[in-house]
Amino acid sequence: MNAQEILATLKKLGKPQTAAIYRRHGSGDNVFGVLTSEIAKLQKQIKVDHALAMELWETGNAEARVLALLVADPEKLTRADANRLVKDGPMRFVGCYLSGLLARSLIAEATMRAWMKSPDEFTREMGYGIFAVRLKNDPDSVSDADAEQVLATIEKQLHRSPNWARYAMNGALISIGIFKPSLRKQAIEAARRIGKVEIDHGETNCKTPDAVPYIEKASTQKRCL
Repeated sequence: MNAQEILATLKKLGKPQTAAIYRRHGSGDNVFGVLTSEIAKLQKQIKVDHALAMELWETGNAEARVLALLVADPEKLTRADANRLVKDGPMRFVGCYLSGLLARSLIAEATMRAWMKSPDEFTREMGYGIFAVRLKNDPDSVSDADAEQVLATIEKQLHRSPNWARYAMNGALISIGIFKPSLRKQAIEAARRIGKVEIDHGETNCKTPDAVPYIEKASTQKRCL
């Protein structure tokens, strides 16, 4: 299938009720309402096709962009690609897929470090998102010393960071507590000093994880985020 054929398939699979939910989660208006399970089926058919992924991205459709991030080749991503993807968005809807893709890329380390310092809300969100995914996939990909430094930055900057960057920083703190056992106590202590993290989730029922009980429960059960 080419990009236009896939777009036509996605359109047929769309459900108005699902599209309404996706809009509340920041998809924008170019959305069909395709269930993630249906997108996963298309991913299995395509597997990895970077050229097709870039074509799907250019359609601007929210579900096509999700699929694009699932079938893109992380080894072919450049920093220019990454900057364009985060600029295009919509990050509230596709952000977890983008951070997942970039965490597996050859530019993961450099992109993560640069984006975590960005004044732009969604760029910084993606930087901390990459950090969290890397810890989950391979805790040793981030040294304990680097994770400790990130923890200190989170404690210092979280409350004065933009909304979605703040959300990602809270997630990164939780990831440190779960996937870096040597820093678990420090992460919990930092979370207690930070206190309640307020996030505006818009017209959704989403909740912000409370870091301390989340870390304690996930660590006990050996759960992943």
